[in-house]
Amino acid sequence: MAGTAGGASGWRRRKSIDQLQKEYAKNTGMRRSLGLWQLTGIGLGGIIGVGIFVLTGVVAATQAGPGVTLSFLVAGIASAAAALCYAEFASMIPVAGSAYTYSYSVLGEGPAWFIGWDLLLEYALVVAVVAIGWSGYAQALLVHMGMPVPTWASGSWDPEAGRYVDLPAVIICLAIAWLLSLKTEWGAKFNTVLVFVKLFAALLVIVAGISYVNPANWQPFLPFGFWPHEVIGENGELVKVGVVAGAAVVFFAVFGYDTLTTAAEESVNPQRDLPRAVLLSLGIALALYIAMSLVLTGIVPYTELNSPAPVAAAFDSLGLTWVTIVVSIAAVAGITSVIFAFMLACARIAFAMSRDGLLPGWLEVLHPEHKTPYRPTLLAGAVTAVIAGIFPIRQVAELVNIGTLSAFVLICASVLVLRKREPELKRGFRVPLVPLIPVLGIGFSLWLMSSLPAVTWQMFALWLVIGLVIYKGYGEKRSKLA
Repeated sequence: MAGTAGGASGWRRRKSIDQLQKEYAKNTGMRRSLGLWQLTGIGLGGIIGVGIFVLTGVVAATQAGPGVTLSFLVAGIASAAAALCYAEFASMIPVAGSAYTYSYSVLGEGPAWFIGWDLLLEYALVVAVVAIGWSGYAQALLVHMGMPVPTWASGSWDPEAGRYVDLPAVIICLAIAWLLSLKTEWGAKFNTVLVFVKLFAALLVIVAGISYVNPANWQPFLPFGFWPHEVIGENGELVKVGVVAGAAVVFFAVFGYDTLTTAAEESVNPQRDLPRAVLLSLGIALALYIAMSLVLTGIVPYTELNSPAPVAAAFDSLGLTWVTIVVSIAAVAGITSVIFAFMLACARIAFAMSRDGLLPGWLEVLHPEHKTPYRPTLLAGAVTAVIAGIFPIRQVAELVNIGTLSAFVLICASVLVLRKREPELKRGFRVPLVPLIPVLGIGFSLWLMSSLPAVTWQMFALWLVIGLVIYKGYGEKRSKLA
């Protein structure tokens, strides 16, 4: 099927699946070097990070009790619905851009622009926020080593407290950008090592803690109930609790596999490996989340896990200091891999949009030697370094995740549209139980979006308005399909 005619409005123009497959076949110059396990490592790098070391304990303590295990299961089912849809598209469209490219082929250029613009914001903010978290862990370790960071360089802009920049956060953003501008396989191998470190740490927690589990700590298993309801919190505010309310929070610890689909053009066999890597990374992450939540809530009463470092707190209470130190080191490594995965995704989205003419062509140029999109990569590193180094980003998770949920809605809807429009199209992987699975993904994502505060919707709307101005003033006229 040919793409919609170039004279059509920007909202209706779209690339056909055939066009995208031909683009991949003619080789765009990027180095194809990533295999199944390197792609899976990128996915795990995006999923497993702060969530497994922090959210598990915090949600147990404040919202779900030992039932946080069920929270992960509910969130995992919803995330899996979107993951299956990503896998079907990845098997058909092995082109950089992920949700942006998939939307371009099914819904048209207008929706694709908005989801790409939305993902640029989401991925950049994830990098910045996680870099700040990385800085906190790194500074704690440096204190234990007797090398504390000077006060002026230890946090975001606050002259009254003597802080002017979060230097470790700046350094990690710039370092990862530099690494990603080199050969992709070098960065992927480094990322894979980091992923193995944090997987080792998660397994260590499970193995070292299982013998200390006291089943009495699991009683009652659902102290806050299953369905969400509001209670008065410690500070007098209304707080949503229950297993499902906990799922709305931990859901944000079970996405990130979409980052690996942005590296499609650097995969050796994308139509085979991308779907497998998506499902493998989510499956491994969910298994670890569930096992760790059972062990943590079994080691100590769930009420004692409301800590910025609940894993460390739990093992400190057992006198296992060596486990605490190992887990803290692994947390630094784990969070580094999250930065790697999301910065890679941010740069690839910008590269794909530039190649389509929707962003300046300057971003499309590949490194002459390493064949990486180094310009958007270094730009992403500079922007995230400024945000992470200067701004005290609080309660930004809602803004980050409204973008992810929007992408999930469009991807699941696109599967339904394409099954209707081109039912005979060859698919390397097919979502089972259509339309049930895509509808489940759409419904759960919309439900989570509806629970976000009004200010998040306002900020998100402002970002989309800015995007509309740029698209109408630049991208629509310069689009290569125009």
